[in-house]
Parts: sequence; C-alpha cells; structure tokens
Amino acid sequence: MAFFLETLIGGLMAGMLYALVALGFVLIFKASGVFNFAQGAMVLFAALAMSRFAEWIPQWTGIESKIFANVAAFVIAAIIMFICAWVIERLVLRHLVNQEGATLLMATLGITYFMEGVGQTLFGSDIYKIDIGMPKDPVFLMESLFDGGVMVNQEDVIAALIAATLVIALSIFFQKTGTGRALRAVADDHQAAQSIGIPLNRIWVIVWCVAGLVALVAGMIWGSKLGVQFTLTTVALRALPVVILGGLTSVPGAIIGGLIIGVGEKLSEVYLGPYVGGGIEIWFAYVLALVFLLFRPQGLFGEKIIDRV
Repeated sequence: MAFFLETLIGGLMAGMLYALVALGFVLIFKASGVFNFAQGAMVLFAALAMSRFAEWIPQWTGIESKIFANVAAFVIAAIIMFICAWVIERLVLRHLVNQEGATLLMATLGITYFMEGVGQTLFGSDIYKIDIGMPKDPVFLMESLFDGGVMVNQEDVIAALIAATLVIALSIFFQKTGTGRALRAVADDHQAAQSIGIPLNRIWVIVWCVAGLVALVAGMIWGSKLGVQFTLTTVALRALPVVILGGLTSVPGAIIGGLIIGVGEKLSEVYLGPYVGGGIEIWFAYVLALVFLLFRPQGLFGEKIIDRV
C-alpha cells in the first residue's frame, strides 16, 4: 500500500506540472482561438532568461545573495515575456484576425522557431541550471501507518504547490476581476465583445502576457528539476494529451486532465510496464488522448461545437 501511495503522489505531482504547461494552451485558445504551438518555446525562452540573468546579476551588481539574484532574474524574465507578448500581438496576431485556424497554427510554429533561435543567440545553447533553493532530498510520511513510511520528494511537493497556487490565482483572476470577465467574453464571442467596447487587441496582449508568466513559472520549475536545455520545448508535447483530455477551452479541464495523465503514466509504468517490457510512460498519455478523440473529441470539460445550418 505504501508503494502504491508513493506512486500515486508522484503522479499527482507530475500532473500538476503538466497542467501548468497545458494552462498556457488553454488561456490563449480561449481568448483568441489560436492553438499556440509556441508554448514550449516560451517555456524554454523564459527559463533561459531566468537562468542566465540569475548568473549575470551577481557579476553586474557585486551582490552575492542567491535570493536577490533569483528574484531580480524572475522579474526581468517576466518583463521580457511581457515584451514578447506585446511584439507577438503587434507584429503577428493583429494582422491575422479572422484568418483560418491553419494559418494561425503556422504563425505560432514560426514564433516557435524564432524564439528558439533568438534564445540561443542571446543566452547560449549550453545546459544551464536554475537553483531556487528547493530541497531535493526525499522525506518519509505516515511512518506510523506503514512500515518505513511513504517516500515523497520534497522538490516535487513544492513544485506542485507553486503550480497549484498559480492555477488558483488565475482562476480567481478570471472569475472575479473585470479584466477576467472581459477575457471570458472575448472567448465566447469576439464580435459581440467588440460591439460592447472590449478592445480585442488589448485583451490578446493580456492573455499572451499571462501565458508568458505561466511559461516562466513552468520553465523555472522544470529548469530546476531537469536543467535548462533545449529539450524543454518537448514539455509542451507532453502537455498536449492533457489539453485533449481536459478540453481546449476549460481551465479546470487542464487541471483535471493533468492529474489524470500524471497518475495514469506513473501507475501504468509501475504496474503494467513489467509485463510489456516498460516504456508505457512514454506513450500512455497519447493513447488515452486518442481514445478521447474517438469518443469525446471536445474533452472532459470542453464545449461541444454545434454547427447549425
């Protein structure tokens, strides 16, 4: 039972991180109808910016405090992501209003390669580290209930708490603030939102800024766990099944989908992997997403599209 709980908790922790990346897809799609294939590149770019500025700031200021360097690097990286959001809206999205979905998808693919190239030019292509002080040693819980207790990785717990806090904050932002309600109005109907005076371009900038902030937090966490390297862009590919499962237009769906995928990957690898030679964790999420596409293409919480003719 203790081993099952360890696997379950590990899956939940991984699922929260998947949900964090998937949230970037959902936010942008809800507000603009754009499937943002550049989300993985945004995670990489943000992580590169934070890791490099955390390294450069002590050299520039002479202040050796790691906390000061990390906070300053986070703020600078957030400003850079906000600038990127403004540039993307100004130079790309503004000129592609009401275009076909395939056109917008290709535009985000172009943004992906551009951000990867610029990131490599500005920050280098080596493997960098982000050290935000998260403890990496495991702890043992419920030792009175199970012999030896349940081993939990402290870093995973803290990362999941950070992700959950951001998700809750965004949920409150969308539900309780005027800007959040404007974002939801734009998501429901662009033309109706414009007709009542909601500026579509400004809303898109805000959404891309929020998605950039989400990418920065995701990049900070994944960079702390895995190191900042160009394979971070594949994190977005791991989040695609989460989006399909939860629904492209649902923030709660991204959370629930992430948890289901995370737990399913871990449990299937541990309990089914030995019978099929392992490797289930690599393809489990995509097979589950395929099943949902066959029977419920809008996902668990997505809106069913009905065309009336």
